[in-house]
Amino acid sequence: MTRRGAWLLVILGIVAATAAVLLAMGRVPICTCGYVRPWHWQVASAENSQHLIDWYTPSHVTHGFLFYAVLHLLAGRLGLWPRAAIATLAEAAWEIAENTDAVIRRYREATIALDYFGDSVVNSVSDIGWMLAGFALAARLPAWATVALALAFEIGVGWAIRDNLALNVLMLLWPLEAVRAWQAGG
Repeated sequence: MTRRGAWLLVILGIVAATAAVLLAMGRVPICTCGYVRPWHWQVASAENSQHLIDWYTPSHVTHGFLFYAVLHLLAGRLGLWPRAAIATLAEAAWEIAENTDAVIRRYREATIALDYFGDSVVNSVSDIGWMLAGFALAARLPAWATVALALAFEIGVGWAIRDNLALNVLMLLWPLEAVRAWQAGG
């Protein structure tokens, strides 16, 4: 087996372990609607964060951009595949943390995600895949193109649904009533 193949197995193992942990936590494997859609674009819905792609997918691609940049600066000598495994572990940790009762409750209290009950396992696994896609893109694109793409995601998603990665982090850590009112359309 090649080194690349070994690291790919490590990454797949992290994803499988994450799915197992989420199932053990009581997360639903797929949407309670009974099917998996390739995408779901309605944010204020019980099916949000239940399918393969949703309005929050660009934020996971941006996670990949950010993990690539940080790991390139701090651990560039490790090589691309070990850094991809570290990024996968970080994203997996977030997916597990995001689906704890405490974080779900925080989302519901501090953000506009009133009907958020956590991700399905298939959505969490897909989110990890999208992070890896962002990581791979950042490895191939010039830095300016990666930054431009991240800004386009933030501006486009912010315009479309009044939420994005930056607003999501802000509202989780330091909720502002003015932002909540704007997100609610007021």
